[in-house]
Amino acid sequence: MLQVTIPASESYDEATNTFIYTKEHTLQLEHSLVSLSKWESKWCKPFLSKEPKSVEETMDYIRCMTLTQNVDQSIYSVANFPDTTIKQIQEYINAPMTATWFSEKENSKNKKSKEVVTAEVIYYWMIALQIPFECQKWHLNRLMTLIKVCNEKNNAASGSKKMSKKAIMSQNSSINAARRKAMHSRG
Repeated sequence: MLQVTIPASESYDEATNTFIYTKEHTLQLEHSLVSLSKWESKWCKPFLSKEPKSVEETMDYIRCMTLTQNVDQSIYSVANFPDTTIKQIQEYINAPMTATWFSEKENSKNKKSKEVVTAEVIYYWMIALQIPFECQKWHLNRLMTLIKVCNEKNNAASGSKKMSKKAIMSQNSSINAARRKAMHSRG
């Protein structure tokens, strides 16, 4: 969880010719599957895409991440958030939140997938891997790492690692040689 403080501010509304004062707010934020799901249900597009988000979409995601109750919605204006706070939130979203890492070879294999990842896809992975739903409140990067670890361990346990053509040919050759020897045959 990340805690940020939005400083008190004063602005002028030209339409009503009045000054608008906002008091200091402390927000508790969580980048989780729950916040991702809320954002996607509003915007009807995948959050985890490479397409850049508009300022409005970004500020709305911060609203979706907010755990603090009864926050005045007018606080979610980019003018209220100092650049340092926005940077702090972006660093928090991008943080791995785990000590687990994967080798470059494994990472390059997994990046070839063209599957669009949405909240529902992640929920499916959780169900398929029997990950408890309480993990939906974890930092999203930590949850994604857990999903990847579960997949890696399941693949290793089931022996479903794909063999190269050379390895398959070598294995078949040794199996054939063993069969020829057992059958006392040359072919």
